[in-house]
Amino acid sequence: AGDWPGEVALTRLVDRAVAAAFAETGAGGRSELSIVFSDDAHVRTLNAGWRGKDKPTNGLSFPAFPFPRGALMPPSMGDIVPAAETVAREAALEDKPLENHITHLVIHGLLHLLGHDHETDAEAEEMEAIERAALARLAIPDPYA
Repeated sequence: AGDWPGEVALTRLVDRAVAAAFAETGAGGRSELSIVFSDDAHVRTLNAGWRGKDKPTNGLSFPAFPFPRGALMPPSMGDIVPAAETVAREAALEDKPLENHITHLVIHGLLHLLGHDHETDAEAEEMEAIERAALARLAIPDPYA
């Protein structure tokens, strides 16, 4: 759902984002990843049901299995569900290309599925450093600058 770039463009963005994230984390192997390009209404419903937050967000990640860092890849990593309107609004407010923001959010969501989080300052710094490095591999400017 939502107003997203076409399937070919999204597939290219996702493939590049996943490869960059894996290159930075050393993760890899065979596993399934689901990305559901959705809209604010659907993400709001998911956010309310799973996190108790009755509002849309730019995206949610749902790990299929616990993934301790350094472990073998599970058969399915889980789902990343970005929300079209919020993603587009953020990209416009930050004056960045939509494709760059989508790529960043796929990397961010994938890192969550790989066991990273940003609940503490130390965790946030570590996760953001990986995001910056992965995006730099793709010649995408630092979103935290």
